[in-house]
Amino acid sequence: MKVTQIPFQKTGFFSKTMLDYLEQKESIQTFYNNFPNISGFQNQIEEKQKSFDVESRFILADALKNQYKSIEISDKTSENIQGLKLKNTFTITTGHQLNLFTGPLYFLYKIISVINLSEELSEKFPEQNFVPVYWMATEDHDFDEINSFNFDGKKVLWNRKDGGAVGRFSTNGLEDVFEVFSNHLGNSKNAQYLKQLFAVGYLKHQNLADATRYIANELFSEFGLVIVDGDDEKLKELFVPFVKDELEQQTSFKQVTKTIESLEKLYKIQVNPREINLFYLGDNFRERIIFEDGIYKVNNTEITFSKEEIFEELKNNPKAFSPNVIMRPLYQEVILPNLCYVGGGGEMAYWLELKGYFDEVEVPFPILLLRNSVQVISEKQASKLKKLNISLEEIFLKQNDLLSKKVVENSGITVNFLKIQETLMHQFSKFNEVAKKTDISFQGAVNAQAKKQFNGIKNLQKRLLRAEKRRQKDLVDRIIVLQNQILPNQSLEERQRNFSEYYLEYGASFIENLKASLRPLQLEFTILEL
Repeated sequence: MKVTQIPFQKTGFFSKTMLDYLEQKESIQTFYNNFPNISGFQNQIEEKQKSFDVESRFILADALKNQYKSIEISDKTSENIQGLKLKNTFTITTGHQLNLFTGPLYFLYKIISVINLSEELSEKFPEQNFVPVYWMATEDHDFDEINSFNFDGKKVLWNRKDGGAVGRFSTNGLEDVFEVFSNHLGNSKNAQYLKQLFAVGYLKHQNLADATRYIANELFSEFGLVIVDGDDEKLKELFVPFVKDELEQQTSFKQVTKTIESLEKLYKIQVNPREINLFYLGDNFRERIIFEDGIYKVNNTEITFSKEEIFEELKNNPKAFSPNVIMRPLYQEVILPNLCYVGGGGEMAYWLELKGYFDEVEVPFPILLLRNSVQVISEKQASKLKKLNISLEEIFLKQNDLLSKKVVENSGITVNFLKIQETLMHQFSKFNEVAKKTDISFQGAVNAQAKKQFNGIKNLQKRLLRAEKRRQKDLVDRIIVLQNQILPNQSLEERQRNFSEYYLEYGASFIENLKASLRPLQLEFTILEL
């Protein structure tokens, strides 16, 4: 195993928002609280300790024990759940949708990031306890985003009727998915493990939340991972004051809108708030709550409430009130003694919209940490890269740029187009000096000729490259095949592939190698050669 770290910006796959955040640029500093470094965590511990009460800790621990009652867990996970009752215990959290069989590879990277960060903080702050948490997005209702995963270039798809919170979905029908997936796997020892993991997870559990908890627990419980399902009555009761505020004051809409007005001047906005950022949740539906003409209405239903009725419903049935993408982060921070949220670039970007809202409702805004990203390269691929003289950083170049660069390097072409352009620029600057002393029409002629000459040079450069690519077809084809293997669909593989492809080849050592390699606070992209 060989591990190489490169800056995130060298990959070309991360947004300006994230790159500015990682560099702590002044333009973005007002949109977050503490930065993910050791001094930032020291400040965050002090903040959270003051705000999180003991009663909430006991409610959380008891709710988690109830959620885990039908599943076998490790001693470490059990200790972590019990430890949440202690005032010196804090969580490091990541969240993810209930994707079929974990979905994209980065599901693993998120969870290993929180596990490794918890362990690192335990060394830095030995008087505190740190618990890695996976927050299951059980209340999401975007079934199309979770109903498939890719294996060996093929899509494994679960067809069923959509509707309601995905965590409550019955696992009926996944027998057919299991049969299709099994046929792809073969009969090796690692294949048998994957088949068993899928079969027990989805065919022995009644709903998607329980199935996902089982699979994540099987993969990570030895590291003490605690899995949280927010679709829980006792946990929702802790959130009632904030739901009531949302229904009465629409605080999230006001504060997030204000933040967006500043943020959008420099950065892309990820999500926009609604006037009420809550859903009403039933067994087979999750619909927006809308306030019109003094009445609270549940969108696409006949359900309505007066102000008094909706507050009575909130009191008697808090589980029916489901936060949307704007309020879910607040819900998480209210019920967890959390210090840090670990997520992808898109998640981090929408969290940056929420700082003013958290300040207004007086809940500490967590540290935001960009999760580890990984590119796995096999020994065979590494050998091919070496033969083609492609560096690890060059892998991430746009394919046309990579081909042009390597074709030129391999051709022995000595024509320096940049030098020619510089010479032309120098010559035409002299013409311009002469033109300024004459008629404006001559100035126009000089500028037009300059443009024509520069375009001509660019066209000659393109034609030369095309000719060289045809002459070096074997080299071009080898580079294309190799880069497409490493970056499927010219995208990071972590967004395309499922962990089962690598588990099938490397077994449990794949997760062990990831855990040994990922350093969350280094804030760099990881290339792992196996």
